[in-house]
Amino acid sequence: MVESGESALRVLIAEDQYLMREGTRRLLDERDEVEVVGAAHDLESVLAEARRLEPDVILMDVKMPPTHTMEGIEAAHAIKAARPETGIVMLTQHDDEEYVWALLERGVAGYGYLHKIRVGDLDQVVRAIREVAAGGSVLDPRIVETLLARRSRKPGSPLAELTPAELDVLRLMAEGRSNQAVASALFVSLGTVEKRIATVFTKLRLRQEPELNRRVAAVLIYLRESASAA
Repeated sequence: MVESGESALRVLIAEDQYLMREGTRRLLDERDEVEVVGAAHDLESVLAEARRLEPDVILMDVKMPPTHTMEGIEAAHAIKAARPETGIVMLTQHDDEEYVWALLERGVAGYGYLHKIRVGDLDQVVRAIREVAAGGSVLDPRIVETLLARRSRKPGSPLAELTPAELDVLRLMAEGRSNQAVASALFVSLGTVEKRIATVFTKLRLRQEPELNRRVAAVLIYLRESASAA
């Protein structure tokens, strides 16, 4: 529900498949927290509608006409360059890390990356919309799990130094959860979570990036570095 005095977040949907586009619109129309202000079906139309409507958040497919390659990511970068406060949530059916790196190569703030199967979970989609609108970041837990599994199998991976409990914290951080939310999910104290987070940052040798959402950056920065070193 929208809190008293708050206005609904204005959302633009960019998806070339009609049924997916209209289905997502109708689902979001059920929620007071968001207002779907428009729809687009290809690269040219999403760029035009983003300029015209100035939405708070754009829900966008990775692959759209004209080439069905990375139009969504190209549009995301162009829109962010022109209007950085616009949040972007990419909806994709692909777990390929190439798309994750392409989207987040210029930073993670205000970006979300969700699998399309999440559209049926309205609560999660709305949480992602809120998070990116506020300048935070969201990465689908399923995709995080895939990336972590691939990296942990690599010889010499620092992920091997993390305990199962620390890996659990890392996965929940990547969802954009607060320390308290992580503690609640794992049934441990807030102090325990804070200690585990500090240990994760130390073991992964991550510098503090105050302008970014560290709970996503912790995963992404490390995974990108380990990918390039592989």
